[in-house]
Amino acid sequence: MKRDIHNVCEVLFAECVAASLLCKEGDLDNIEALLRQIVMLEKDSICRVSHVEPGMQPKAYFADLTQKFDAEAADIVDHINNML
Repeated sequence: MKRDIHNVCEVLFAECVAASLLCKEGDLDNIEALLRQIVMLEKDSICRVSHVEPGMQPKAYFADLTQKFDAEAADIVDHINNML
């Protein structure tokens, strides 16, 4: 799961950098914020994989983690698409 999270975030980061080369110069602050968001998504998600919350069933915990990761990744993709 950690490798999958890393791979998705790596692709998101590369797409954001590619989109930044095509967008206007005034959007550099937004691009930097989006890049930071991708890095934090990866860091937080990998930390959550390593430390299951006490009291939660592992299956429910990882389903919740996957749902939240997918939602935030989709939000980042929308931001990248809006930059173009």
